[in-house]
Amino acid sequence: MDNSKIVGEKIKLLRETKGIGIDELADRSGLAVEQVERIESNIDLPSLAPLIKIARVLGVRLGTFLDDQDELGPVVCRQKEVSDTISFSNNAIHSRKHMEYHSLSKSKADRHMEPFIIDVAESSDNEFILSSHEGEEFIIIMQGVMEINYGKYTYVLEEGDSIYYDSIVPHHVHAFQGQAAKILAVIYTPI
Repeated sequence: MDNSKIVGEKIKLLRETKGIGIDELADRSGLAVEQVERIESNIDLPSLAPLIKIARVLGVRLGTFLDDQDELGPVVCRQKEVSDTISFSNNAIHSRKHMEYHSLSKSKADRHMEPFIIDVAESSDNEFILSSHEGEEFIIIMQGVMEINYGKYTYVLEEGDSIYYDSIVPHHVHAFQGQAAKILAVIYTPI
Protein backbone atom coordinates (compact mmCIF):
# COMPACT_ATOMS: atom_id res chain seq x y z
CA MET A 1 0.00 0.00 0.00
CA ASP A 2 1.34 3.42 -0.96
CA ASN A 3 0.64 5.94 1.80
CA SER A 4 2.28 8.86 -0.02
CA LYS A 5 -1.02 10.70 -0.46
CA ILE A 6 -1.99 10.63 3.22
CA VAL A 7 0.84 12.96 4.23
CA GLY A 8 -0.51 15.99 2.36
CA GLU A 9 -4.05 15.27 3.47
CA LYS A 10 -3.02 15.02 7.14
CA ILE A 11 -1.07 18.27 6.97
CA LYS A 12 -4.02 20.10 5.45
CA LEU A 13 -6.47 18.66 8.00
CA LEU A 14 -4.21 19.53 10.95
CA ARG A 15 -3.57 23.03 9.61
CA GLU A 16 -7.27 23.70 9.10
CA THR A 17 -8.20 22.19 12.49
CA LYS A 18 -5.73 24.51 14.20
CA GLY A 19 -7.01 27.51 12.25
CA ILE A 20 -3.69 28.17 10.53
CA GLY A 21 -3.75 29.54 6.99
CA ILE A 22 -1.38 28.36 4.27
CA ASP A 23 0.39 31.73 4.29
CA GLU A 24 0.99 31.53 8.04
CA LEU A 25 2.21 27.92 7.87
CA ALA A 26 4.59 28.82 5.05
CA ASP A 27 5.90 31.89 6.86
CA ARG A 28 6.42 30.16 10.22
CA SER A 29 8.07 27.08 8.65
CA GLY A 30 10.28 29.07 6.30
CA LEU A 31 8.79 27.38 3.23
CA ALA A 32 7.30 28.98 0.13
CA VAL A 33 3.49 29.14 -0.03
CA GLU A 34 3.63 27.26 -3.34
CA GLN A 35 5.68 24.49 -1.72
CA VAL A 36 3.12 24.03 1.08
CA GLU A 37 0.28 24.02 -1.45
CA ARG A 38 2.03 21.39 -3.57
CA ILE A 39 2.73 19.21 -0.50
CA GLU A 40 -0.88 19.45 0.71
CA SER A 41 -2.15 18.63 -2.80
CA ASN A 42 0.18 15.62 -3.02
CA ILE A 43 1.84 17.07 -6.11
CA ASP A 44 5.27 17.11 -4.48
CA LEU A 45 6.76 14.38 -2.36
CA PRO A 46 8.59 16.36 0.31
CA SER A 47 11.85 15.43 1.92
CA LEU A 48 11.93 15.03 5.68
CA ALA A 49 13.30 18.54 6.37
CA PRO A 50 10.18 20.47 5.28
CA LEU A 51 7.94 17.90 6.99
CA ILE A 52 9.79 18.38 10.26
CA LYS A 53 9.47 22.17 9.95
CA ILE A 54 5.73 21.86 9.27
CA ALA A 55 5.34 19.48 12.23
CA ARG A 56 6.99 22.01 14.56
CA VAL A 57 4.67 24.81 13.44
CA LEU A 58 1.63 22.56 13.89
CA GLY A 59 2.91 21.37 17.30
CA VAL A 60 2.92 17.68 16.36
CA ARG A 61 5.52 14.96 15.95
CA LEU A 62 6.69 13.83 12.52
CA GLY A 63 4.91 10.51 13.08
CA THR A 64 1.56 12.30 13.14
CA PHE A 65 1.80 12.72 9.35
CA LEU A 66 2.93 9.19 8.75
CA ASP A 67 1.16 6.59 10.78
CA ASP A 68 0.24 7.49 14.37
CA GLN A 69 -1.74 4.92 16.34
CA ASP A 70 -2.58 4.60 20.02
CA GLU A 71 -0.41 1.82 21.49
CA LEU A 72 1.05 2.97 24.82
CA GLY A 73 3.05 -0.17 25.64
CA PRO A 74 5.93 -1.68 23.71
CA VAL A 75 5.50 -2.17 19.98
CA VAL A 76 6.87 -5.20 18.18
CA CYS A 77 7.42 -4.87 14.44
CA ARG A 78 7.93 -8.19 12.65
CA GLN A 79 9.83 -8.20 9.37
CA LYS A 80 7.10 -10.08 7.50
CA GLU A 81 4.52 -7.49 8.64
CA VAL A 82 6.43 -4.43 7.36
CA SER A 83 4.60 -3.74 4.12
CA ASP A 84 3.29 -0.17 4.28
CA THR A 85 5.69 2.42 2.94
CA ILE A 86 5.87 6.17 2.74
CA SER A 87 7.76 7.66 -0.20
CA PHE A 88 9.81 10.83 0.06
CA SER A 89 11.92 12.87 -2.25
CA ASN A 90 15.59 12.98 -1.37
CA ASN A 91 16.03 16.67 -2.29
CA ALA A 92 17.75 15.73 -5.54
CA ILE A 93 17.16 18.38 -8.13
CA HIS A 94 15.59 16.05 -10.71
CA SER A 95 14.23 13.32 -8.43
CA ARG A 96 10.57 13.04 -7.59
CA LYS A 97 10.71 9.80 -5.61
CA HIS A 98 13.86 8.28 -4.23
CA MET A 99 13.37 6.63 -0.85
CA GLU A 100 10.78 4.20 0.52
CA TYR A 101 10.39 4.49 4.30
CA HIS A 102 9.14 1.49 6.29
CA SER A 103 8.14 2.67 9.76
CA LEU A 104 9.23 0.45 12.63
CA SER A 105 7.14 2.30 15.21
CA LYS A 106 3.89 3.12 13.50
CA SER A 107 1.66 1.98 16.33
CA LYS A 108 3.67 3.55 19.19
CA ALA A 109 1.91 6.60 20.57
CA ASP A 110 3.85 9.51 22.10
CA ARG A 111 7.18 8.40 20.67
CA HIS A 112 10.16 10.74 20.50
CA MET A 113 12.13 8.80 17.88
CA GLU A 114 11.15 7.76 14.36
CA PRO A 115 12.91 4.52 13.35
CA PHE A 116 12.73 3.49 9.69
CA ILE A 117 14.11 0.89 7.35
CA ILE A 118 14.72 2.86 4.17
CA ASP A 119 15.07 1.38 0.70
CA VAL A 120 17.15 3.80 -1.35
CA ALA A 121 16.42 3.48 -5.06
CA GLU A 122 19.01 3.59 -7.82
CA SER A 123 19.33 7.11 -9.15
CA SER A 124 21.32 8.97 -11.76
CA ASP A 125 20.89 12.26 -9.88
CA ASN A 126 24.13 13.67 -8.58
CA GLU A 127 23.08 17.21 -7.68
CA PHE A 128 21.58 17.46 -4.21
CA ILE A 129 20.25 20.26 -2.05
CA LEU A 130 21.46 20.10 1.54
CA SER A 131 18.77 20.70 4.16
CA SER A 132 18.65 21.12 7.90
CA HIS A 133 16.14 20.81 10.71
CA GLU A 134 16.20 20.52 14.47
CA GLY A 135 17.02 17.18 15.99
CA GLU A 136 19.42 14.29 15.56
CA GLU A 137 19.78 11.34 13.18
CA PHE A 138 21.39 7.92 13.48
CA ILE A 139 21.97 5.82 10.35
CA ILE A 140 23.45 2.34 9.94
CA ILE A 141 24.07 0.88 6.49
CA MET A 142 22.40 -2.51 6.05
CA GLN A 143 23.14 -3.05 2.34
CA GLY A 144 25.08 -1.12 -0.25
CA VAL A 145 27.12 2.04 0.18
CA MET A 146 25.81 5.45 1.20
CA GLU A 147 27.21 8.94 0.92
CA ILE A 148 26.39 11.56 3.54
CA ASN A 149 27.12 15.21 2.84
CA TYR A 150 27.34 16.91 6.23
CA GLY A 151 28.30 20.56 6.30
CA LYS A 152 31.49 20.83 4.28
CA TYR A 153 32.40 17.15 4.77
CA THR A 154 31.45 14.03 2.82
CA TYR A 155 31.36 10.57 4.40
CA VAL A 156 31.16 7.31 2.44
CA LEU A 157 29.71 4.52 4.59
CA GLU A 158 29.69 0.82 3.77
CA GLU A 159 27.59 -2.04 5.09
CA GLY A 160 27.80 -2.14 8.89
CA ASP A 161 29.07 1.46 9.20
CA SER A 162 27.01 4.04 11.06
CA ILE A 163 26.82 7.78 11.59
CA TYR A 164 25.13 9.89 14.28
CA TYR A 165 24.79 13.63 13.69
CA ASP A 166 23.00 16.83 14.60
CA SER A 167 20.39 17.54 11.93
CA ILE A 168 20.72 21.31 12.30
CA VAL A 169 23.91 21.12 10.21
CA PRO A 170 22.98 21.12 6.48
CA HIS A 171 23.13 17.54 5.25
CA HIS A 172 22.05 15.13 2.55
CA VAL A 173 21.88 11.33 2.56
CA HIS A 174 21.99 9.39 -0.72
CA ALA A 175 23.27 6.18 -2.26
CA PHE A 176 26.92 6.28 -3.28
CA GLN A 177 27.31 6.56 -7.06
CA GLY A 178 23.57 6.11 -7.56
CA GLN A 179 23.49 2.44 -6.51
CA ALA A 180 20.56 0.99 -4.54
CA ALA A 181 21.02 0.58 -0.79
CA LYS A 182 19.14 -0.15 2.44
CA ILE A 183 19.60 1.66 5.74
CA LEU A 184 18.20 1.79 9.23
CA ALA A 185 17.60 5.42 10.23
CA VAL A 186 16.41 6.76 13.56
CA ILE A 187 15.31 10.38 13.54
CA TYR A 188 14.71 12.44 16.68
CA THR A 189 13.00 15.80 16.44
CA PRO A 190 11.91 17.85 19.43
CA ILE A 191 8.34 19.14 19.35
